Amino acid sequence: MADTKREIERKFEFTRAHKKQSKGARREVPDLTGTAGITAVSDQGAVELDATYYDTPDQRLAADGLTLRRRTGGADAGWHLKLPVSPGVRDEVGAPLGDTVPRALAALVRSRVRDSALQPQVRLVSSRRLSHLLDADGALLAELSTDRVRAERGERTASWTEVEVELADGVDPALLDAVEQTFAAAGLRVSDAPSKLARALAETGGEPPTRPGGGPAEGTAGAHVLSYLREQRDALIAHDPAVRRDLPDSVHQMRVATRRLRSAFKTYRKVLDRTATDPIGEELRWLAAELGVDRDQEVLLERIRTRLGELPRTLVAGPARSRLRTWNTTRRSGSRRRALAVLDGKRYVTLLDSLDALLADPPLLGASTRSAAHTLPKAVLGDYERLATRVEGALAMDAGHERDLALHEARKASKRARYAAEAAAPALGKPAKRLAKAMKSVQTVLGDHQDSVVARTALLGIASQAAGAGESAFTWGVLYAREEALAERRERELPDVWAAAADPAHRAALTG
Repeated sequence: MADTKREIERKFEFTRAHKKQSKGARREVPDLTGTAGITAVSDQGAVELDATYYDTPDQRLAADGLTLRRRTGGADAGWHLKLPVSPGVRDEVGAPLGDTVPRALAALVRSRVRDSALQPQVRLVSSRRLSHLLDADGALLAELSTDRVRAERGERTASWTEVEVELADGVDPALLDAVEQTFAAAGLRVSDAPSKLARALAETGGEPPTRPGGGPAEGTAGAHVLSYLREQRDALIAHDPAVRRDLPDSVHQMRVATRRLRSAFKTYRKVLDRTATDPIGEELRWLAAELGVDRDQEVLLERIRTRLGELPRTLVAGPARSRLRTWNTTRRSGSRRRALAVLDGKRYVTLLDSLDALLADPPLLGASTRSAAHTLPKAVLGDYERLATRVEGALAMDAGHERDLALHEARKASKRARYAAEAAAPALGKPAKRLAKAMKSVQTVLGDHQDSVVARTALLGIASQAAGAGESAFTWGVLYAREEALAERRERELPDVWAAAADPAHRAALTG
């Protein structure tokens, strides 16, 4: 299994003025003793590092800020995949040294690489001087590396010196700000390149290709919609590795991207031709449903576990917590395998390729050339009217199973209306944000109601399993009754929440 660690670091390089002053002389890194709690600098010696970076011929990993390398030398020789988290922060996933890209790392880049081959692109040979920055107790605060780097890309080469400070686990990132101030006074500035590979590509004429430009004129509905769709496509691809690593909330975020894409296709059907977007929308629905098996189980477990924890001890009969763990383990293990199988499948890659093709050559309709301020409000209000019909229809029904189904349909409509308003917010500003907030309030009430419906079905199943094992089913009956009461409260709250969300002022501001 691949190992993962969080890197928080900052790279520095000597300024041009300092280079001129130091020409013919060795450039020295200033002593950091006394900077932000650093009381000692311990020399760890020198090491030679030899790294080969892999990518597709069109540099898809580099374009998204990822690096994949095979490195020898040093204490962590092996394969390393670095995934960007935020500026200066990356997750490094490692695997043992071998001659071919490890399967675990290849899977993590599949959403970018797809069916393209990973090949050696750049070789970096570094002479590293390593020091440990220690506090008063001798504990490690950070590692200071001074690297003399030689990059080789075919017949092209480049050389430079860089200084890197990487924090130890749990150290306040403010230490890097203090180091930056000390370095600035000594002629060292923060490097423009986010990684050695990025600098190597830039200095050997191999920078990653830019994303295709052009398209509808700025300010038009077409330009706005396509920009939003690209953001969601990128989010979908970026969350793939997190889902494979089983990171918290990753499945949810990936599903949100699929839903936002589908909603945008429907909301902006006068901007993009539905004969082209509908088939992709159906594939996105398939993907969300497959991923949902895992995500829905995660949400359901948390809800039942929370409700169980709220019960007085006198109402917890039998091995309830053990029964809940058994129920979840059985369902979760199968759902996770299923989600990973989907991400490894051909159908998923075809979907990603179809999205790319759509965005590269969008099927624009006449409304795409009109101004965003003219076209977007009409599209958003169309989704609002759809929601209004569903909410008012559900409220007119008697309580029971059919009303539960109608409220669930209203919940889906509220989510679509919210997404539509959020998508339009960059162009329409505060009125769209306020409408999105109003739609979210409706979605929250309807969502809690639907979660209660689903939880009651699960509780019946758990109660049946408990009874079959000779355990008391009393606790599960108590939880069922509580969920039923909660759903009734949400139904009573809905008319007032809807009345506030349906305030005509929200819609008037959108068009005014």
